[in-house]
Amino acid sequence: MGDFFNSLLYPIELLVAWIMYGFHQAFTTIGLDPASGLAWGLSIIGLVIVMRAAMIPLFVKQINASRKMQMIQPELQKIQKKYKGKTDPESRQAMTQETMALYRQEGTNPFSSCLPILVQSPFFFGLFRVLNGLQGISEGTKDPIGPITKAVASQAESATLFGAQLSDKFIGAETTTTKIVTILLIVLMSATTFTTQRQLMTKNMPASALDNPFAKQQKLIMYVMPVVFAVSGVNFPIGVLLYWFTTNVWSMTQQFYVIRRMPAPGSAAEKALHERLAKRGKPIPGEAERKAREAAEAEEAAERTRQRVQPKGKKRAKKSGPGSTPAKAKQTDN
Repeated sequence: MGDFFNSLLYPIELLVAWIMYGFHQAFTTIGLDPASGLAWGLSIIGLVIVMRAAMIPLFVKQINASRKMQMIQPELQKIQKKYKGKTDPESRQAMTQETMALYRQEGTNPFSSCLPILVQSPFFFGLFRVLNGLQGISEGTKDPIGPITKAVASQAESATLFGAQLSDKFIGAETTTTKIVTILLIVLMSATTFTTQRQLMTKNMPASALDNPFAKQQKLIMYVMPVVFAVSGVNFPIGVLLYWFTTNVWSMTQQFYVIRRMPAPGSAAEKALHERLAKRGKPIPGEAERKAREAAEAEEAAERTRQRVQPKGKKRAKKSGPGSTPAKAKQTDN
């Protein structure tokens, strides 16, 4: 199983190594010390930029999927309420079919929002293995990974960032400097994770979409994930923490741009966008269609009201009972 996992990750390790080495060569060419932590640290940042730039379409899809999942929660709750208490196979199958039909109709599913994380994970593990293998490669106990030869690995292994080696971890750290740098990166990583999730929930969701079980679950994740990252971060090399922090900053900035330009309908971000456009004297997207739709709805409501109001008929004369003489007959007799 271990050999299969290694062979599966090796192409990713190779790609990570080549991207890092390419950026390192570029920074060395412009004058940075090839053995400096700055050159290698910027190479890790360069890896993030290349990877995240390639993932922009997936990120936009994730934003839209998360938005749609929040918006369809009322409909999902109706389906769940419809089949509540029904445990027979036919009812369970019918509920599943209706749920999947709703997902297809809205063009989303619960797994779409996880796609960027799944795609990014192999690169994360690839970088982790490259940094973890630097010492072995530099000592000759491990095979080189692409361009990361013994000489290059020795150079990267000895490179320091703020006095801490990029391959050092908090667990087993021998210097206080390493522990301080590690803790600082863990705090920054956790803070950016929380801010990114909070930005999505508070600015890009209408109030009606936040009052449902799915939104409450997302809110719980928003608070739990930074804690998980903080606890697990002590086991990662400083280079991996730098990678993680950088990709969080990218996500936060990219999400801010997407929310600002393409907010969810009814959200605080959409209101802010409309206010900005109004101040500039620019047309608000969909405003003309909205007004036309509201006018049509008002006309339909007025028409229904007119149809309900029936004209009152004249009072008919009261029919006389048996044996009584009609009024006209009485007048004639007189």
